[in-house]
Amino acid sequence: MNLVQIESEALSLPVQDRAVLVQRLLLSLEDISEPEFEQLWAEESARRVAEFDAGNVQAISGEEVAKKARALLG
Repeated sequence: MNLVQIESEALSLPVQDRAVLVQRLLLSLEDISEPEFEQLWAEESARRVAEFDAGNVQAISGEEVAKKARALLG
């Protein structure tokens, strides 16, 4: 199973299950060193910028993200 398949399945979960999964994934990152953490974020940032520059994704304002998050939680 690849990352796209895992993401698709995870996004199809109910909100509560997704929240539990996110918490577990975040906790799993606590075991990595600071240099590893910084390297991972540098790679992720570069990937996101490349996707944006290629026109594969659209920017969403912070206000819109907060609005959607509140709707999911409310």
